[in-house]
Amino acid sequence: EAGYRGNFENEITDYKLYQENVAGNLLLNVNQTNIFDYSENVQALYSQYGSRFGDFSFLLGLRLENTNLKGTIDSELTEEELQDIYSFEIDTDFDNNYLGLFPTVNLIYELGEEENITLGYNRRINRPRGWYINPFPSRSSRNNVFQGNPNLQPAYSNAFDLGYLKRWEKITLTSSVYYQRETDAFSRIQENVNITVTNPDYIEGEDPASEQYVQQRVIRSIPFNLATNDRMGAEIGFLYNPADWLRLNGSFNYFRFKLDGEFNGTDYSQENSSYFGRFSSKVTLPWLIDWQTNAFYRGPSDEVQGTQDGILSIDLAFSKEILNEQATISLNVRDLLNSRKRDSYTLTDNYEQDSQFQWRQRQINLSFIYRFNQQKRQQQREDAGNGDEMEDEF
Repeated sequence: EAGYRGNFENEITDYKLYQENVAGNLLLNVNQTNIFDYSENVQALYSQYGSRFGDFSFLLGLRLENTNLKGTIDSELTEEELQDIYSFEIDTDFDNNYLGLFPTVNLIYELGEEENITLGYNRRINRPRGWYINPFPSRSSRNNVFQGNPNLQPAYSNAFDLGYLKRWEKITLTSSVYYQRETDAFSRIQENVNITVTNPDYIEGEDPASEQYVQQRVIRSIPFNLATNDRMGAEIGFLYNPADWLRLNGSFNYFRFKLDGEFNGTDYSQENSSYFGRFSSKVTLPWLIDWQTNAFYRGPSDEVQGTQDGILSIDLAFSKEILNEQATISLNVRDLLNSRKRDSYTLTDNYEQDSQFQWRQRQINLSFIYRFNQQKRQQQREDAGNGDEMEDEF
C-alpha cells in the first residue's frame, strides 16, 4: 500500500482589546491588539508492506513528511517592543519547515491459534496548534492570561512496545509493556509577569502628565518545549463475552514518567507516576433494548508546578430498533455524574492557585432515526467507514 496525504489549514485571529477608563469610555489597547495569520500545511508520502511466513507475520511502514508552520503577526509594536513586553524574543513573520522520516514496525509471532506475541516500534510528530504559537495574550480574567509561544517546536517521540495476547472461548486477555521517549515535549507553566494595559485613570486631553498605558501584574500561562519526556508503563486488558446478551471489556494502564527541561532560567524537571483505566459494557435487555456503558478514570498526578486530581467520567446509552428495524430511538447521557472536571492546584514562589476546568456539563440527548429504503446494516457500514471519532477533551 502506498499513497499521498496533504492537510492545508489557515486560521486568522483578529484580536482587539478595549479597556474602560474612569469616564466610561472604551480605549483600544494597542499593546494587546493584533491580527495573527497562521497556516499549517502538512504533506506526506507513505508506504506500508506486510506479509506472513508460517507463524511469523510483519507490517512495515514508512512516511516521509514535511510540516510547514507559517505565521504573520500584524501589530503596531516592533519586535524589540514585543520582546521587552513578553520577556523573550518574538519573530513576527516566521516560516518553519520540518522534514522527517517516520517508520513503523509491527512484528507478530503466533504461539498457537489463540495466542501471540507482538513487538512494535513507531516514530511520531506532535505539532503545536495555532493558539499555542500566537504570542499575544488572551484573557480568561482580569489577572489571568494565556500567551502562546512562537518559538515552540514540534515534539518527536520514539515508542517501543511488547505485547502478549491469549484467547479462550469467552474471554480474551491482552497485556503489554512499553517505553516512549519524547523530545521537545510540550508543557505549560504559570508565572508572574508585567503586561502593558490601558490606564483606567487616563482621559485623553485632560491630564497631559497622565500615562495612557501602565504595567499590570498578571499570572501568565505559557507553553514551552521540555528537553525530554521519558515514559515507561504497562497495560492489561480483557474482553469477556459470557453470553450473547452481555459483552464486557476493560483495561488498566500504569506508567512512570520523567520530565527534563527548563524555561526562562527555571528548572521544571521531575519524576512521577500515574494511571488510568477504562471499562465498557454492552447489555441486551428485554424487548431487545441495547444498553451501553463507558467509564473512564484517570488517576491524580503531580504536574510541573503542582498537582492534578483524578477525573471520573461515565457515559450511558440506550437504543431500541422499532418499525421493523427501519427506525432507531436512542437515549444517551454524557458525563452521567457531571464529574468530568479538571481540578488542579498550582504552587509558585509568588502565589498558590486552585482551579477547575470543565469542557461541558452533563448532556442528555434523545434521538430518533428513520431509514428510507436503507437497511440498518448498510448504514452501520457507512458509519464505520466515515471514521468519525470524538476527541478526548483532555
